Amino acid sequence: MAQLLVLSSAPGPVLPALDLLSHRARQIPAEPAQLVNAPSADVIFVDARGDLAGAKSLCRILNTTGLDAPLMLIVTEGGLTAVNSDWGVDDVVLVGAGPAEVDARIRLVIGRQDDQPQSTRIQTSGITIDESSYSAKVHGKPLDLTYKEFQLLHFFATHPSRVFTREQLLSEVWGYDYFGGTRTVDVHVRRLRAKLGDLEQLIGTVRNVGYRFNVYDDDQVPAPRSRQKTQ
Repeated sequence: MAQLLVLSSAPGPVLPALDLLSHRARQIPAEPAQLVNAPSADVIFVDARGDLAGAKSLCRILNTTGLDAPLMLIVTEGGLTAVNSDWGVDDVVLVGAGPAEVDARIRLVIGRQDDQPQSTRIQTSGITIDESSYSAKVHGKPLDLTYKEFQLLHFFATHPSRVFTREQLLSEVWGYDYFGGTRTVDVHVRRLRAKLGDLEQLIGTVRNVGYRFNVYDDDQVPAPRSRQKTQ
């Protein structure tokens, strides 16, 4: 049984065949702001039945923000003519497809995802870290990090909830041959927090000990302040 996420602003069932399958499906509005706290899923469906331009834009946003689940497009037969590789989707399914076909397509996209080489991307608590390009994003927005700041963030994210002393961080991130003092760690942590903005509390201070990476659940990740003000 797969976890499915359907992105659609239309009322009622988007893909009727899903109601006849055992997969667990959850529907949320097809709006970029809703993606910040979207639940994790094995497959993401985007409703393109009525607004092809909007659906295409949403698919591009999903890919830009570090999509880690297969993306499937729900279209009418007439909408098929507008879909091409620029959309960045893994498969297309017609709105009138039967349960057997939809189930087969779900199995196939999940299978192809599992067969791909292990990703070099880490996603946790609103942060996306790309190990291959030494880059990181917060809520899809790139962070302007120095190489050492990236290394420090990467180390924290790959050791969640563990407490490290300043001496341990110096050894792990800067190396045993580094002769600077532990104040270097404090300076880099302060700069990293400033760049994390709304997520600065991800790097927590353990008094008289050191630092740790605090992990948020999907529904606890703080949204960007600019979005919070518009709600």
